[in-house]
Amino acid sequence: MSQDCLFCKIIDGTIPSTKVYEDDDFLAFKDINPVAPVHLLLIPKHHIVSMQHVADTDADWLGKMMTLVPQIASANGCRPGAEGGYRIVINSGEDGGQEIDHLHLHIIGGERPWKNTATAVA
Repeated sequence: MSQDCLFCKIIDGTIPSTKVYEDDDFLAFKDINPVAPVHLLLIPKHHIVSMQHVADTDADWLGKMMTLVPQIASANGCRPGAEGGYRIVINSGEDGGQEIDHLHLHIIGGERPWKNTATAVA
């Protein structure tokens, strides 16, 4: 854990969050500035700065992280199947749009209000 890291402080309870999933290795919570009806962040509990810092030895926990996504998404309002779905976004580094220096993925979904309107664009 890093003493200066916002997400490490959320993990240790110093900063509050709205948790939606937690196990020994990962924590998922609601984004404080959602861009969609469902916008969650999934983070490893050990501190790693970004995807640029991932090594071959990280494959097991990264694999587990990815397999948690469907479970967390569906438990929080993302519909399965072709009519539903969600986005998974990982920003890496400053040029990649990463704002917090702790690896995290965004789970973004939920029904889109414009889906059945004449102004919807594919």
